[in-house]
Amino acid sequence: MLLGAAFATKASANLNWPTDRRSNPFINRSAAAIPAAPYSGTYSICFIHHPMQHTIQHQEQDAKGAFTIENSGQRLAEMTYSRTNATMVIVDHTEVDPSLSGQGVGRELLGALVQWARATGTKVVPLCPFAKAQFDKDVAIRDVLV
Repeated sequence: MLLGAAFATKASANLNWPTDRRSNPFINRSAAAIPAAPYSGTYSICFIHHPMQHTIQHQEQDAKGAFTIENSGQRLAEMTYSRTNATMVIVDHTEVDPSLSGQGVGRELLGALVQWARATGTKVVPLCPFAKAQFDKDVAIRDVLV
């Protein structure tokens, strides 16, 4: 999760900045603190990002495994896989509790899986739609794919 704080300070010249997040590279999802009104003047904007980290556990028994996030014994998020052989797994499901929705938890689980796959020399087949979409978006993690 990226929690962001945005700070704007007005400078001397005039510049109208679009407030639509798709057309303004200075406004992103973590910049909710910036008001939606049009800007008049020049602003210096600094984003401070605080990645939220959850404790991710990894379990594997027989040919099934999972990366999970739990709180008080309750499973709040999981990414499951099935092992096809000693060096390959199929990611088949990702689920995140609505209380953690939009916080990047699914991506944290995938990051843990990728780190584990690299460390163990395991190759990954992403059948889960979420995992597949993330691999399609991020070339930096594709090294673990079959």
